[in-house]
Amino acid sequence: MCKDCGCGMDTKVHSHGGLVHSHEHPHGHDHAHPHEHSHDQALPVTSETRTVEIQQKILSRNDEQAGRNRAWLKEHGVVAVNLISSPGSGKTYLLERTLEGLRGKVSCAVITGDQRTDNDARRLQGKGAPVRQIETLNSCHLDAEQVGKLLPEVAGDGVKLLFIENVGNLVCPAAFDLGETFKIALLSTTEGEDKPVKYPTLFSTAPVAVLTKMDLVPHLDWNAAACRAHLRQVRPGVFIFELSAKTGLGMEAWLEYLVKLTQ
Repeated sequence: MCKDCGCGMDTKVHSHGGLVHSHEHPHGHDHAHPHEHSHDQALPVTSETRTVEIQQKILSRNDEQAGRNRAWLKEHGVVAVNLISSPGSGKTYLLERTLEGLRGKVSCAVITGDQRTDNDARRLQGKGAPVRQIETLNSCHLDAEQVGKLLPEVAGDGVKLLFIENVGNLVCPAAFDLGETFKIALLSTTEGEDKPVKYPTLFSTAPVAVLTKMDLVPHLDWNAAACRAHLRQVRPGVFIFELSAKTGLGMEAWLEYLVKLTQ
């Protein structure tokens, strides 16, 4: 976990109806100060040790809420997928095309996170699903508390499939359990083949990987076989989708898979 990610800073929640809600969290970080000791005393708690302790407390508190989220989702029969990728991989565009493709087939909802703006929620309006945007401000990931507060509002009324579009980041979002059913890692062809081995925490915990922007392959020096090998190196048995939301390539298989998740 990044110690500078701003965990626990203020957040804002937007509904696509225009209402804005804000709430505060405790800062969640602390600073240890050196102190004197004699050689016959125990070594002092270092700043590094103190940081680890605080991070563990943050993750422990998050995991408790994630457990409550998971129980709520199970009770209400909702499958929740946590979409994680770097910025610009095409998460929001894929969601636009996905919601359009699932309309009338599966009742969906979306929680989307960014540090600033409700741009993504606005893009997803009118696609047949309730959408809520969380502005994380100085934090580089969503946490379980933020998601849990929105579940009854966004994922009630017969919703079967909840998409959680996390903040664009390959590191911190992978460390925070949101109570989701499972994670889906997105990787665009423009990012290169070696991201799974560079950022193994995410790709090793995601049973599904989606390779996006496949329509750009003819214009890139991108090795599909090497990318698949890197994915399977960190997550043997990973299920891989290769698609282009722009051209529709691979979208039929993706949509069929999502429908089956809810059956």
